[in-house]
This record gives sequence, structure tokens and C-alpha cells, in this order.
Amino acid sequence: MILDAPFPPDPRVENEALYLLKQSYQVFLFSLDYSNKLPEYEIINGIHVYRYRVSRLTYKLSALAYTTKFYHRILSAYIKDFILKTRIDSLHIHDMAVARAVVEIGKKYNIPTVLDLHENRPEIMKFYPHVNSLMGKIFIKPAIWEKYESRYIRESDKVIVVTKEAREYYQKKLLLPRDKIKIVPNTVRRDFYTHYDTQLEITRKYQKDFMLLYLGETGLRRGLETAIKAVYLLKDKIPTIKLVIVGKSRTDEVLRELISSLHLEKEVEMAGWQTFDCFPSYIKACKIGISPIHQNIHHNTTYANKIFQYLSFGKPIVVSDCLAQANIAEDYHCGLVFKDQDEQDFADKIDKLYRDSELYLTMAKNAVEAIDSHLRWEKQAVELSALYNEIEIKELTPHLHGIRKISASI
Repeated sequence: MILDAPFPPDPRVENEALYLLKQSYQVFLFSLDYSNKLPEYEIINGIHVYRYRVSRLTYKLSALAYTTKFYHRILSAYIKDFILKTRIDSLHIHDMAVARAVVEIGKKYNIPTVLDLHENRPEIMKFYPHVNSLMGKIFIKPAIWEKYESRYIRESDKVIVVTKEAREYYQKKLLLPRDKIKIVPNTVRRDFYTHYDTQLEITRKYQKDFMLLYLGETGLRRGLETAIKAVYLLKDKIPTIKLVIVGKSRTDEVLRELISSLHLEKEVEMAGWQTFDCFPSYIKACKIGISPIHQNIHHNTTYANKIFQYLSFGKPIVVSDCLAQANIAEDYHCGLVFKDQDEQDFADKIDKLYRDSELYLTMAKNAVEAIDSHLRWEKQAVELSALYNEIEIKELTPHLHGIRKISASI
């Protein structure tokens, strides 16, 4: 596995690696160390982690990965060293930024490559503040990233996406055979909702509230302005309503100003970022989990991890009509869908769950059933092992094969 970032933490990388280990594969992980303080090699839960020390400038160059070749030239030497040390049989590329270097090396040494698209990077980049800055508009071009994404999807042996909607998007766009793309969602492991410590100071704090919970990054594309305006419409209908926002972003001041202008200081709490071990307690304390993200190609083809976290504790969800998450709510009858950026429709859906206790309890029950029987990680990761069962281990190039023998003997 090739990850151009520090490890740990990276839940998706770790989940996939641990799953493959259970399927009797060996997993070697290439990662970067910007701190120059971590061990160059260690075994973490059975994963052989190799770290390559690079400067913070290298990290900044990743934004220009498809503007210039500098980033890939820097990493290529390290990746080749990693391959020689580990004598791996296949290369698993974690996301687009490093794909150029890895696919080219894979072709050179005749090693099969799997491109794991954590998200639709060209589309989501359009919303990044640094991309929309003056310098970003000059040097960082999402359209160029999109061109290379299409190229390396075609050139990789297999591709992984996180939703069926993403698979349909790329198949339609690139006319790919269906069996080239596998779906491995970012969902919850069973341990998340069965092995945790309840933090009573959190659960007790909201025990009298009809609490709506938002977990995660709070940038404006996440739709929290809609949620806040909906609370304003509901505060007289639901006297105990409380929206708790656990997360942060650079645009939080915009949300705070909206809260202040609507005089919702008692009804809306911005709790800031909290450690992951707090999440189960916040979810237990809430009545409804929300994901009001805005409509765009990225949001239509990916899941917000939070929806699975809510569902795993039996909390109905209220989500915007972004395709992937709307399908989860409707297919499993575990939540309600509102029209994106329509605060009145959002408020109506919350009010419906508040007043219809039978509907609420049915959806709560369905949420638990959906996760335990269908949507938890252990159920969803089967396509990962299916993918590697289909990978053809190619004959090594004579040049690399000889080097590997020498490396092994040394």
C-alpha cells in the first residue's frame, strides 16, 4: 500500500490493511514522515510500516502533483526503494495525489496496480480554499487532475471506489467494464458501537434535549447554515430542540455570526473538534443524526462517514438529497431526505420525526438492523478480498527480479 501521508492515523488504510491480513495476505505500507521523529520501520497490528522522511515542502508540493512532476520525482526514488525492500506482488495506491508515480513504476516493473479512490478528488478540490485563492487559481487546475484521474483509472489493473454511485459515475464517464471497479465504503467497524466507553458528562448534559447532532468538518459546503436556519424555524414547535455541532473549519465564524443574528445561542452549540473516543457518547446523547451536505458531484458519489456512525447506535438520520446518502436513508428506511439548502423542508423532516413516535422507533430499529446485517465494515469489505483474488500476479521484470534477489541476500 502506498500512502503519501503519515501513518497512523488513517482509518480507511488501517481498515483495509487489517481486513487483508485476516484474509492471509501480507501488507506492507509505504508512508511519509514530516516530523522526522517516527521509526523508519515498525509493525503496527501486523502491518509492516515503512516511513520515508520528507520535508514540509514536499507536502506543499502535493497540491501541484499534476501541475509539475516535482512531487512524483521526489517520491519515485522512495517508492522504488520500498519495492526493493519488500518484494511485493501488487501495489495498492491510496488516492490520486501519488497515482502518477506509482502507476508509472508499476508499469516499469510489471507490478499490478490497484487505484483506491477515497473520493472524487478533482471535484472536491473545486471547494478547497487554497485552490480558490489567487495563487491556487493560477497553479492548481482541477481539470488537469480530472484528466490524470481518468488516465490512471484506465491504466490501473483494478479500481476501488466508496459507493455504487461512484462506480456508475466512472463507468458512464469512461466506458469501463463493470468488473474493473470494486466498491469498498468507509463504514463503521463493529467495535465502534460495541466496544466503547460512555462519557457520562456528555450524555447527561443533553438528556433533557431533543438533540440533533452533526459530526465532522464544518466547512460551508457541509450545509450547516441550512441546519441552523431550520432550528430557528423549529424552536417554538420543539421547545427542547438543540443542535450540537462537533467539528471545526476555517469558516466557523460565518456559522457563529448566523447563530448570533438569529439569537440561537441556547439552541445551537458549537462544541469544536473532539477526540474520536467522544463520538459514541455524543451519538448516544442525540435523537437524530444529520448530514445536510450540499449537492455536487463529489457529495453525490461518496458517503459522509458520520451517517454510519449515527445509524450504528440506532439513531434515525435526516440527510440532504445528495444521491448516495439519500439512497441509504430510503433503501433501508432509516431516515428522511430533505431538499438541499431548503431549511423549511429540513425543519419539516425533523418535526415529523419529533411528532411521529412510531415512525421514529421504526427507523431507529431499521438503523441498527441496516448496520449490523448489511452496512458495517465487516460486511462491506468482501469486495476487497474479491479484488485481490482476481488480480493476476505478473512475472517480474528480469531487472527487478535480479535486484530483489540481491536485496534479499544482503
